[in-house]
Amino acid sequence: MEQRPEDPRIRSAPTSLQVAVRQVIASMHARYFDPITLTELASEVFVSPFHFSRVFAKATGVTPGRYLTAIRLFEAKRLLLTTALTVSDIVCSVGYSSVGTFTSRFTRAVGMTPTQYREPEVGQLLLALAPNFRRLPSLSTLRNLGRNCASSTVGDGVITGRIVMPEGAPPADVLIGVFAEAIPQRGPVAFTGKVSVRSTDFEIQGVPDGDWVVMAVGEHSTGPSQSRFSTAMQPYSVRVRDGRAEHLKIAMRAPLATDPPIAITLASPSSPYGNRLAVPRPGGLRAVA
Repeated sequence: MEQRPEDPRIRSAPTSLQVAVRQVIASMHARYFDPITLTELASEVFVSPFHFSRVFAKATGVTPGRYLTAIRLFEAKRLLLTTALTVSDIVCSVGYSSVGTFTSRFTRAVGMTPTQYREPEVGQLLLALAPNFRRLPSLSTLRNLGRNCASSTVGDGVITGRIVMPEGAPPADVLIGVFAEAIPQRGPVAFTGKVSVRSTDFEIQGVPDGDWVVMAVGEHSTGPSQSRFSTAMQPYSVRVRDGRAEHLKIAMRAPLATDPPIAITLASPSSPYGNRLAVPRPGGLRAVA
């Protein structure tokens, strides 16, 4: 497994809490298919559930429950896209006991049913980031999508900013999206792509007024068969009012061990506004597994 740098939020915590957060995250990844409770996770590190929840949220930016849900939904999406398992089999594999409950929660979070998630367009425009499953739409797909990839205008707002790449990093293909949630499960309200860039300015059009979070993922080409990723998955909060927003400076970094896994498709209904992106052809995906 790839070695990833430690989250500075954890590194700045007392040693005992650093160990506790890392231990619980490892336990979640190892046991997400079990019916894990907050009390059980807290007992593993010998603290009260209330104190554990506060420590975990401070270290990772999300509650233990949301982190565990993110892992389960990620694994469900991965299995839907990469295996021929039935939905019933997948339900059992990701910690749910009822197909109906899983389907309802999946559909509410993702914006489509598990069966719809297996449509070819979903996988073709998938962005996924986890230690052992990483994907970004291909270079040709990004070029076909153009500068602003939003499928239609849903608002009059414009978000501008600058992506700052890690020092010495090679050029990267970058996707920058505007989301309603800190751990997105469905596509962005609006987004844009940059092809083979270092630090660069960006502009995202068609953003409705509201409070949003902006995230970015970049894939750096380092050789014919190698790539590495950088991310700004720690959400950058932005408020759009009367079509205007504060100019953002987004610092990219290597993925952290504490980042919750994400899998979003640009072909999904991207928001309550119901955007859907037409899939360009030919397309494809580059995957690192």
